[in-house]
Amino acid sequence: MKRSTQRILTTHVGSLIRPAELQECLKLQQAGTPDTARHEAVLKRSVAEVVAEQAGAGVDVVSDGEFGKAISWSQYALERLSGFERRPFAPGQNAWTRGADRTRFSAFYAEMDAKEGMATTSESVCVGAVSYTGQPQLQRDIDNFKAALQTTKTEDAFMPVAAVSSVIPDRKNLFYKTEDDLQVAIAEAMRSEYKMIVDAGFNVQLDDARAAVTFDRMVPPASFADYRNWLARQVELINHSLEGIPEDKVRYHVCWGSWPGPHTTDVPFKDIADLILKVRAGAYLIEGANPRHEHEWKVWQDIKLPAGKVIVPGVISHATNVVEHPELVAERIVRIAKLVGRENIMAGTDCGFAQGPFYRRVHPSIMWAKFEALAAGAKLASKELWA
Repeated sequence: MKRSTQRILTTHVGSLIRPAELQECLKLQQAGTPDTARHEAVLKRSVAEVVAEQAGAGVDVVSDGEFGKAISWSQYALERLSGFERRPFAPGQNAWTRGADRTRFSAFYAEMDAKEGMATTSESVCVGAVSYTGQPQLQRDIDNFKAALQTTKTEDAFMPVAAVSSVIPDRKNLFYKTEDDLQVAIAEAMRSEYKMIVDAGFNVQLDDARAAVTFDRMVPPASFADYRNWLARQVELINHSLEGIPEDKVRYHVCWGSWPGPHTTDVPFKDIADLILKVRAGAYLIEGANPRHEHEWKVWQDIKLPAGKVIVPGVISHATNVVEHPELVAERIVRIAKLVGRENIMAGTDCGFAQGPFYRRVHPSIMWAKFEALAAGAKLASKELWA
């Protein structure tokens, strides 16, 4: 994993807005009338273009945009794991109606849901043994990414995938004796995906919104101690999934959910930082640009970043159309770099700009403008830190 040894490197969380032609191919696939040859050609070309665009905007450590995933950042595993089937929700049922934030601001969320629609209209049910079957799809994505990187100069590259605790969220277990047994099986299956990515020469990034979001959905009625115990077990399962994979090839991303809501009941980072840092990763990507969590850069005044680790704070937001000023970006970078060391920080984003093929948080033109601001801010920060 590259480090900021001479200047502040820039990266992001991974998922980028899909081009219209790729979306058209996916719509045909979802309608049961796929044009496979066209889809494969468009996908390969789109990955090459988005890698070049990232480099052109000043991003040093790039991804494939998650363009090969036909469902969301977490539900895509349905196409790569055996043992699951989809069943329509019962009338009035919805996976996203729970949570303290949604209870307090129910009128706001009703309005937002009506505007955005719901990403998931069916539930995922485990009805058999879980194993990894996604090697062909993942190899295709690896090949496309490698081909793109041959024509574009970058510092480093990563592929984002779902962490164990975030794989197929809100799933129902009808096969394994306990939910923990199911999670162990998922951890062991997903290890195949993580290892394939690392063996291909890339860093693997584990995306884990559920680590923090579950607090909002669990407490109350459960206690904070119950949530801490749950999270500690998730960390154990993640580390189990990473057995045999070098830590310095792993990035771990934690966010409080990408949706543009109030987030008044988010768990404070300071209350879970010790557990997050137990994940066997070389880099930790933590939200830091949104106004609910920006103040938490101060956590690093009291918590020591373990030796050899990298912190990648979000210094631009994925959820607002306002493009951050480079001086603000630099300020966000410098204040953390002075606490953890300039070589131990990279500049990143809060979350992905698209949570799936058809969901985005900003217009594509704004996404690229934000990346340009990220790069410009990193240059200003580097000038100050290496003065």
